[in-house]
Amino acid sequence: MATSSVRISAELLEQARIAAQAEFRSVQGQLEFWARVGKAASENPDLPTSFVVEAVSSMAEPRALATEFKPRSTAK
Repeated sequence: MATSSVRISAELLEQARIAAQAEFRSVQGQLEFWARVGKAASENPDLPTSFVVEAVSSMAEPRALATEFKPRSTAK
């Protein structure tokens, strides 16, 4: 993957360091995650942010660990 340098505030970088440690990500990975969440939320303004975060997180999970969707009830 190609990389680029980006300037961000020291405050945002420190917040990313803290969040990255809590989420077991690298600082770069945390900033990329925030960027993906922000992009998805911007493209889907009708969705709750918490849903967007969960959706973006689930996309990073390996498919081998995914469980099959089973509805709680079926329409009759």
